[in-house]
Amino acid sequence: MRHGKKINHLGRNASHRRSMLANMACSLIEHKRINTTTAKAKALKQFVEPLITKAKAENNSTIEKSTHNRRVAFSYLRSKEAVAHLFSEVSEKVADRQGGYTRIIKLGNRLGDSADMALIELVDFNETYNATEKKAKSTRRSRRSKSSEAKEAAPAVEEVALAEAPSAEEAAPEVDTTEESTDEETK
Repeated sequence: MRHGKKINHLGRNASHRRSMLANMACSLIEHKRINTTTAKAKALKQFVEPLITKAKAENNSTIEKSTHNRRVAFSYLRSKEAVAHLFSEVSEKVADRQGGYTRIIKLGNRLGDSADMALIELVDFNETYNATEKKAKSTRRSRRSKSSEAKEAAPAVEEVALAEAPSAEEAAPEVDTTEESTDEETK
């Protein structure tokens, strides 16, 4: 039975595990996504999401800004740059999100030891999934295919070219008409 075994020890003692998670959290905050094993990604998610909530709570509070949440975050992360980045850029981006600041995407197995690999990323910083500018749908659609429109436009272009062509005396003789015949054969 697994009673009381909530924490994944990741094969490390407590101090090594805390240092590893702090380093991974700093990398995640700085780079917005990192590749790691699935077990480490799940442990990192539990480690970093409360810190993001603390950063968001300080920026959303209407009372005077205190340094308590910054000090708590610094005690976990141990990096001034990461804490500054967390409380400035990351907290602004996640201000309207209720939770679930990270996403874990499984990548398959690592070649060397066949470990399950995953990509963990901050959700609001992924541009492909969070496309805010959606393409406006056109309400009217044509029944003609695009290829038929191109075929109709081609003779009009030829007529304009013939009208602007020089007189027969100035014009050079045409070199080859096989392109036109092959186009007609393929149709």
